[in-house]
Amino acid sequence: MNIPMVDLKQQYLELKQEIDDGLQAALESTQFILGPNVQAFEKEAAEYLGVKHCLGVNSGTDALHLALIAAGVGKGDEVITTTFTFIATAEAISYVGATPVFVDVDPKTFNMDLGQVRKNINSKTKAIIPVHLFGQPVNMPELVELSQLHNIKIVEDCAQSFGADINGKQTGSFGDIGAFSFFPSKNLGCFGDGGLISTNSDEIFEHLNVLRNHGMSVRYHHTEIGYNSRLDELQAVILRVKLKHIDRFNDNRRRVDSLYKTFLAETDVVTPFEDKTGKHVYHQYTCLHPKRDQIMQALQQAKIACAIYYPIPLHRQDVYQEQFKNLSLPNAESIVEKCFSLPIYPELTEEKIQQVCEVIKTAI
Repeated sequence: MNIPMVDLKQQYLELKQEIDDGLQAALESTQFILGPNVQAFEKEAAEYLGVKHCLGVNSGTDALHLALIAAGVGKGDEVITTTFTFIATAEAISYVGATPVFVDVDPKTFNMDLGQVRKNINSKTKAIIPVHLFGQPVNMPELVELSQLHNIKIVEDCAQSFGADINGKQTGSFGDIGAFSFFPSKNLGCFGDGGLISTNSDEIFEHLNVLRNHGMSVRYHHTEIGYNSRLDELQAVILRVKLKHIDRFNDNRRRVDSLYKTFLAETDVVTPFEDKTGKHVYHQYTCLHPKRDQIMQALQQAKIACAIYYPIPLHRQDVYQEQFKNLSLPNAESIVEKCFSLPIYPELTEEKIQQVCEVIKTAI
């Protein structure tokens, strides 16, 4: 059967001519560092996201890290975020010397529980990082209202949500700063590492420009300790091509969701819940079932890829568990025992989706 989690080759072949031509032109131009394609992609991404500024960086992790610095977060500060996410969210907080404050998640959406966010705000809270997990937007209008009440910065973790919106307003445009990842498997992915930061603040944008390029505002004049975190010119070529198709790609992911829900409707598999806060773009297709391990074993035997996103909540990870040994976040702790993710990508056919579902039905 052999069904992968994501088929990057199929998407490349579809866009091959335009990507290859763009790469060849970039190679011949020999403008490899912050070249014309990076600048063009930043403008095109800003237009798509509906923000004043976008800035290409080396990765989604760097996007979060530099965003927190630009937001003024540092030692002694607290940053509230979800425990159910990839560790890069918390790593960025730790990089700047701040303390992550983990909150539990809604058991249906898997996104951070805003009620718990409200309860954890105190005088040390400098920022909140909402994660639009698996492509489902957090209720940003409510969170923005809460942050403004307490004068707290919002850094949106949009690593999994490029193209997701709330009433037409894109994720990454609600908070003070948005951070995106272009890891190859993302909805908008390049052919290596890449990231993007979005903001409507001129001041934050100027600071980020300095931070990503060794602390330089003027060539060889360094005003602070900066970083080497620039989006690669060749990756920008690829992203410019793919950006033109992102809405179609995301619509096809929603098509895949609809088919999975149809074929699994008569089972007790809990498929992803869409809360209608905004448009879900299904970066991952994460389901719940008490016989998770049995289902995954059957899928693997049928040569169908599957994965667990994520097996351990962040407050239980080795690197953080001593610090948070007395913290109990029961929703996340329950979800990680039952969650499993199925193949999802825009080109996934109905026939293959049906095959996946038949294996699951047999397993349970």
